[in-house]
Amino acid sequence: MRICNKNLRLQDVTIMYFTALAALMVILVASYQAPSNAIEVSGLKSNPSSAPPRLPMPFRVPLDPHGDLQLAWNISYADQEVYMELRVADLQHGVVLGMSDRGELTNADLVVLWDSGANSYFGDAWSDNEGHVSLDSQQDYELLEAKHKSDGFHLLFKRPFSTCDPRDYLIEEGTVHIIYGFLDKPLASLDQLNLSRIHTGVQRVLMLRPDTPSPALPPDVQTLDVVAPNVVIPNQETTYWCFIQALPENMPKNHIVMYESVITPGNEAIVHHMEVFECSPDVRDVPEYSGSCDDKMKPGKLNFCRHVLAAWAMGAEAFYYPPDAGMPMGGPGSSRFLRLEVHYHNPLLISGRRDSSGIRLHHSPSLRRYDAGIMELGLVYTPIMAIPPKQHTFYLSGYCTSKCTQTALPPGGIHVFASQLHTHLAGRGVRTVLVRGGKELEVIQEDQHFSTHYQTIRVLKKMANILPGDVLITKCTYNTEDRSTPTVGGFGIMEEMCVNYIHYYPRTKLELCKSHVEPEYLQKYFSFINRFHGNDRCVCGEVGVTEQYSQLQWDAFAGEVLDSLYNTAPFSMHCNQSSARLFPGEWDMQPVPLVTSILEKPSYPCEGGAHPTSRPLTPGA
Repeated sequence: MRICNKNLRLQDVTIMYFTALAALMVILVASYQAPSNAIEVSGLKSNPSSAPPRLPMPFRVPLDPHGDLQLAWNISYADQEVYMELRVADLQHGVVLGMSDRGELTNADLVVLWDSGANSYFGDAWSDNEGHVSLDSQQDYELLEAKHKSDGFHLLFKRPFSTCDPRDYLIEEGTVHIIYGFLDKPLASLDQLNLSRIHTGVQRVLMLRPDTPSPALPPDVQTLDVVAPNVVIPNQETTYWCFIQALPENMPKNHIVMYESVITPGNEAIVHHMEVFECSPDVRDVPEYSGSCDDKMKPGKLNFCRHVLAAWAMGAEAFYYPPDAGMPMGGPGSSRFLRLEVHYHNPLLISGRRDSSGIRLHHSPSLRRYDAGIMELGLVYTPIMAIPPKQHTFYLSGYCTSKCTQTALPPGGIHVFASQLHTHLAGRGVRTVLVRGGKELEVIQEDQHFSTHYQTIRVLKKMANILPGDVLITKCTYNTEDRSTPTVGGFGIMEEMCVNYIHYYPRTKLELCKSHVEPEYLQKYFSFINRFHGNDRCVCGEVGVTEQYSQLQWDAFAGEVLDSLYNTAPFSMHCNQSSARLFPGEWDMQPVPLVTSILEKPSYPCEGGAHPTSRPLTPGA
């Protein structure tokens, strides 16, 4: 067969040439057309009669250190949806917003606004385990509005809590790690985007908030600002600044009924979180101090200022106490001294920036019916409890036993209305559950995306009633894959904690309800593991527990046996009064509480029907 025919006419050749050229042009044009699932922003024409109603956006947080990118949102529990508004102060070629398990750029659920050089597009996307971005075949972010305003470009969109798409993030109670990125050049196709090659960052928020109205403040409410004294923020990425402030002399007892943040204008993206602590009433005079909390030359008495009065983190709203309770401040038996701790996050190393941020306490001399109190649940700060190295997931549990609650709580029990979870760097999740009669009754607080970099007081969706005889179990999840030595419990940032500070009323003498495994059984563990590995000479008792942990030969078997020990061995109970003394009774060799029925994790029903179809938009509408 011959390819060429010498009888082929010039006209035929011309037709074949232009046919091939036309086919090539169709292929090229098709490759630059909008993705079938994306919305063409540059084609959207808003119809005033069908424009979405103006929604209030009560929650907001700056995402980047400059404050050029701000996220605001609202929640519809009835429809199980989150409405989000993203403001971009200076939009260049696009922006990325997403959620992932711990703020990773890989395996993230994304929404992307990008331009191809000719048009702009909006779409639901995802990143793979190398950060490459692809448009999702199931579009679950519904674009409601895209508009240029005086303060930047605004995108309004919504998404269900649960989408039933395995590539999407499940929005649930607890910390949500928000990732963001800026596109600095056009993209002919979204497939060209790799998150590792653009400017990105991470921010943490509590996205789902209780939808309860704020109670009214009393008419005689007064305010006390506990703020940094016009400090110069150090030009380093992370600073913890401490400041001692004294209450007025002879201040009578008041109730704190609300508190809120006071942020110096312009520093909204640098002030990361803040706490106010009351000093111990046993320490009469606390010297003046304003400086780094990590300064080894700071007054030692600052270490006695640990009783939390208020805590705020970026994106948090004002905190209101229940109408029947207030946090006592001033009066007999309290300290005059407060310690403010401010965490500055300054990744841009800005120099010379001054700050007077802090917390405003709203207090009233008209005392409410009950004093509110704070109780510590979880594990005692001791190296007796430890996490083996190289663990993807390891659990530790602390117990507040029925014997302790029976001894210390009033007949009507206590009402828990908020809590503050706490671990150090290896912590990944915290859960406190109420057990009554051997059955898990309700989850007091849970955060399975917990981060030590985002700790604030969280209001419970529903107040929990703890009765005498109830059991409270606080379980923490840890990851030590990046560590080659065991992590013991303690106060150091590289040591670990497992704590839930519950806020409740009426206040009782019970201030600490925590546990640790019996040391005697831990020594048996050390002896057994050493013999198993052929080390007949055990140093048990000759050196400290931390050293004994570090001398073990760690393998999967040693970790499994330790986990079994913690879950079955008797433990020592710390049922402590506010004086730091134990309540009367025998608290050693306590059995692990028996739980015969556990709560099922709530399920989110998948949406029925089709997902919103793509529709075109117009810029600058």
